[in-house]
Amino acid sequence: MAKSELNSASFLNKELSKIEAYILQRDSFNPKVSKVDVAWHLDHMLKTVIVICKALEASNPAAFKPNFNLTRSLIYIWGDFPRGVAKSPRVVLPPDNILTEDLHLQIETVKENLKKIQGLDSKAHFEHPYFSVINKRQSIKFLKIHTRHHLKIVADILKGR
Repeated sequence: MAKSELNSASFLNKELSKIEAYILQRDSFNPKVSKVDVAWHLDHMLKTVIVICKALEASNPAAFKPNFNLTRSLIYIWGDFPRGVAKSPRVVLPPDNILTEDLHLQIETVKENLKKIQGLDSKAHFEHPYFSVINKRQSIKFLKIHTRHHLKIVADILKGR
């Protein structure tokens, strides 16, 4: 990911457009690809961006301490996650009933939050359950990898229909 892309609120624009387009197919399901439907993946991606942006905003940059995490390094180099390995934290799990209106509202919230984090200190950070504490640049890279990972799953669900 280019450095200029990391410093722009538009770094997820292409992915957000895909998410928006996939809302029409929200009820698609393919158990050979995923245990959950398209709506679940869309909601999860959006919740993840919102929660991370809020955590970055709430962080104290002065408290950030750089750290090495082998898993994070390998995932960032590879640019994807292995499927079915990690368990999502409760805070980013979709509700049992995902409303289409809520997906649209979350997209707008994501766009606002992505603009906000651009002005944050480079040492704004949050604690990831598998990757340890990651700064703003690392968080942006995570969001890109995570969103693309779930978009690939959605594409595979739709291919198999």
